[in-house]
Amino acid sequence: QTILQTIYLCFLIFATPGSNGTAVDARGHRPLQKGRETFTGNRYAPPPVSSGSRYRGRPTPAPVGGRQMQEKVEQPEAGGCTHASEEMGVLCPTGCDLKTTLLKQERNVKRSIDELKPQVNDLSQSSNTVFNYVNGISNSLRERQRLSNDNSRVVSQYTDRVEEQHTYIKEIVDTVFPSNIRLLQGVLDKIKLKIQKLEKAIQAQRDECKTPCKTKCPIPVVSGKECEDIFRRGGVDSQMYMIQPDAFYPPYKVFCDQASQNGGWLLIQNRLDGSVDFGRRWDEYRRGFGNIAFDSGKGHCATPGEYWLGNDRISQLTKMGPTEVLIEMEDWTGAKVHAQYNQFTVQSETSNYVLAVGGYSGNAGNCFLEGSLELFGENRTMTIHNGMMFSTYDRDNDNWTPGNPTKQCSKEDGGGWWYNRCHSANPNGRYYIGGAYTRQMAKHGTDDGVVWMNWKGSWYSLKAISMKIRPYFASR
Repeated sequence: QTILQTIYLCFLIFATPGSNGTAVDARGHRPLQKGRETFTGNRYAPPPVSSGSRYRGRPTPAPVGGRQMQEKVEQPEAGGCTHASEEMGVLCPTGCDLKTTLLKQERNVKRSIDELKPQVNDLSQSSNTVFNYVNGISNSLRERQRLSNDNSRVVSQYTDRVEEQHTYIKEIVDTVFPSNIRLLQGVLDKIKLKIQKLEKAIQAQRDECKTPCKTKCPIPVVSGKECEDIFRRGGVDSQMYMIQPDAFYPPYKVFCDQASQNGGWLLIQNRLDGSVDFGRRWDEYRRGFGNIAFDSGKGHCATPGEYWLGNDRISQLTKMGPTEVLIEMEDWTGAKVHAQYNQFTVQSETSNYVLAVGGYSGNAGNCFLEGSLELFGENRTMTIHNGMMFSTYDRDNDNWTPGNPTKQCSKEDGGGWWYNRCHSANPNGRYYIGGAYTRQMAKHGTDDGVVWMNWKGSWYSLKAISMKIRPYFASR
């Protein structure tokens, strides 16, 4: 009986028909393969060591010790004896004194001779060395003379060959080079003509740009911090306005919806015809892209275009105070539903724009907080978007095997979004005309369309979807 209950439960999970009568085939997530995939823990490296040094101070040299004895200098003889009294002068030398003096001089002369003997020996050896060196130079000179004679014969042999080569080169220079130069001159003339045409085209563009361009969408006079502020200042028409949330940053254009639910909505995302590619890089999603609005023929821009406001601006607007978000969507039959959250905050880029939502109401299904209702257990948990970081195909921040470049939700699902592993809602996915699409039509075989799974499932791409924010007040 237990086995039968288990089989019946599996049948309910995997074979329950969807709203269109077909079997549910949810690909809005990436299911775990037990035993093959694991989650990585902390993906952030610790900071580098900032204290301590690789070197110590150099040692000081030891002082030189001991007292040096000064060598005694022998003073020369005065040449005679002196009186007991120095005032009486010097006595004349006697025979003994002369003998003593001569013996001293003899000793000095012998010392000088002993010093000269090694020098004489060195000079004799140097003379022998010079003689051997001169003799070697003479032999080398005779050998070089012989080599010079041989080289002269070789030079005379190659002179004729050089003359032949000179004749050949002269013929090439006189005949072949002029012909090639004429061909190159023709190519150069053609390039000059093309350059002249380009210069004319550039000059024509400059002449056209001299007159200032006139926009077909004049900006209304009324402006404010956001669309709610504009509504309170009298801007009650839904159109493009100029807002400035922070006085330290320049103003920018947005589309304000002043009709839905008492107005004050600022459009941060809009898809309606597939005219704008949402498969963008991180920097483009950070700055924003697309067309804010178009002229409706009434002298102002009352028709919103496809665009993403920009993560920096969305983060700034949602952190100014309590904010709510309204997500409106439409299928290809004209049916419309909505999802509303009275708490909506996007953190700054330092946290990779973490999403935080709460307080759901509406009839489209609570994808942000509950995930896909077609799935169960851990598979449904993988499709919850609340608390996720923003990801693009060049900046992987999702929960599908972090750090693995072959497993990136944004790369497979077509746009930047707060992917988990991977999604239950994909408003920035690829735009498919007609609604239903198949795995074979998808670029990577995944449900990469404009998807809201709790309304139309994974393989139905919506015709239109928009996200609007405004300050939240409990009294509304």
